[in-house]
Amino acid sequence: MKCLEESYDVVVVGAGHAGCEAALACARLGLETIVFTVSVDSIALMPCNPNVGGSSKGHLVRELDALGGEMGKNIDATFIQSKMLNESKGPAVHSLRAQADKQEYSRHMRQTLENTDHLTIRQAEVSELIVEDHRITGVKTFSGAIYHAKAVVLATGTYLRARCIYGEVSNATGPNGLQAANHLTDSLIANGVEMFRFKTGTPARVDKRSIDFSKMEEQFGDKRIVPFSFSTDPESVQKEQVSCWLTYTNEETHQIIRDNLDRSPLFSGAIEGTGPRYCPSIEDKVVKFPDKSRHQVFVEPEGLYTNEMYLGGMSSSLPEDVQYAMYRTVPGLEHVKIVRNAYAIEYDCINSRQLKSSLEFKAIHGLFSGGQFNGSSGYEEAAVQGFMAGVNAAMQVLGREPVILDRSQAYIGVLIDDLVTKENHEPYRMMTSRAEYRLLLRQDNADLRLRGIGHEIGLVSDEEYERVCQKERDIEAEVDRLEHTTTGANERVQAFLRAHGSTELKTGATMAELLRRPELDYFMLAQIDPKRPDLPRDTAEQVNINVKYEGYLKRQMQQVAQFKKLESKRLDPDFDYSTVNSLRIEAVQKLNLYKPASIGQASRISGVSPADISVLLVHLEQLRHGGHSSHDSHGKKQES
Repeated sequence: MKCLEESYDVVVVGAGHAGCEAALACARLGLETIVFTVSVDSIALMPCNPNVGGSSKGHLVRELDALGGEMGKNIDATFIQSKMLNESKGPAVHSLRAQADKQEYSRHMRQTLENTDHLTIRQAEVSELIVEDHRITGVKTFSGAIYHAKAVVLATGTYLRARCIYGEVSNATGPNGLQAANHLTDSLIANGVEMFRFKTGTPARVDKRSIDFSKMEEQFGDKRIVPFSFSTDPESVQKEQVSCWLTYTNEETHQIIRDNLDRSPLFSGAIEGTGPRYCPSIEDKVVKFPDKSRHQVFVEPEGLYTNEMYLGGMSSSLPEDVQYAMYRTVPGLEHVKIVRNAYAIEYDCINSRQLKSSLEFKAIHGLFSGGQFNGSSGYEEAAVQGFMAGVNAAMQVLGREPVILDRSQAYIGVLIDDLVTKENHEPYRMMTSRAEYRLLLRQDNADLRLRGIGHEIGLVSDEEYERVCQKERDIEAEVDRLEHTTTGANERVQAFLRAHGSTELKTGATMAELLRRPELDYFMLAQIDPKRPDLPRDTAEQVNINVKYEGYLKRQMQQVAQFKKLESKRLDPDFDYSTVNSLRIEAVQKLNLYKPASIGQASRISGVSPADISVLLVHLEQLRHGGHSSHDSHGKKQES
């Protein structure tokens, strides 16, 4: 029987946040790329929360933008409220978050894909991988069409054998009632891919007209909006914003939930998948935190042209009658009308330890993977993985080396390293606490850290790269000027110090010395520093941070230097660790399972101890000197 047959450089399966970034990266690098989606109307769909960014996630989006990704530009064009979180804390945990107009976000991203050269969009379900001799050669759709490819990126999100559940209702659909992808899992298993079954969930969407906002706390956006993208003109995003609202559950809410736990598929056993620990359902929170008298509920608009409101913090899979009962106990929601029920969604994903740090499958050459399919959660985590998978698929097709960010370079590096070296039995969520070098990996300096890499890849223009190079030069020059500009103990300076609760000077001091005082900052010092240059605000912020936190930054850079030493000690991916004397059995098993790329990566595998790492270091040193014979505990001679 005849069937359609076409050839492309890269096939991308899925057009969610991961698939969009993967497809755009490949096409922008000049490769003929086709992206498959179960529905063209679901491109860049936001099936859960209506925002981009947030704690640590904002770091990911800005890093993605610095490398040449699209998410930051897209949210800058479609946001309805923007806020910098954690501003009362240090700069390492400042995180940008923007409320999105969901329909506009999806429409704008679709428009971007549709107008990108070398990119084809195709609505079809990919049902089979074509693998020959452990190498991907293409995919087959449910209709029987064959698409040959040099590389394939899987970004299936939560669609594989998806099931949406609330109470006793179970629908075999993807999010928002969209068609599930029910056939690809069998092909993956047939090709030796280990699969997990994970679960996530979403709260109800309710009618804005049925909410009494007078009983809630209004949440405003920032007066001065900071864009996500380093390419966005800050003046272009200063606009009128829409409010969000905050209310709380109470003991009555919790009692209704407790009384109906036997009807919750989460507790009855109807849901098999493992849910995210850091984004639990409301029934999970009530059970796990019985002493808490209330939980926050964020009431957020889904867009400018809809009355649907999102009830953040009240994700649930309880029956719809219980949903109505519990929601109506919350202040402001006493007469609420549900537009879409809350539900849990189960889906297939992979055990991510099967991936290299490039996000290529270890066992299938040319097959890459990104997003929730890798066992992570969140739009932002998905987008950065999709981008890196797409970039590395393109690098392989173009005959170039893979791009791998390490833990000292980016949150993206932390995320991917955690996925490929740690056992993840629940959806992985990025958090600032996961990044050990977070003082260096701030959201404000993502361009300084990563623009150069984006330029080397070919996704950052010469003009954008030169702009960040000039920014670096300006920062260095201004820091040097502050270190060598002295002010005397005159009355004008003393009055300034008194006004800001700072100790008066007994002798002269440099501007840098004054800046390091906790109560002062670079912007305040403008009053007594008339010769300072007129710098853009983002450049001035870098000057402020670099001088004020100089000691901490130097200490962290020393830690990074130690980290880099271990990362530079490469390991053979085909090495058999059972041949190394003195390694514990558990370490041998874990190392042979994960096949780490370096000593540094090996040290982060659970079950591998510092003593095991010392043994490996000795082994590498012996190999460097031409090999070494040693005896095991039974006196038997072995080659190291």
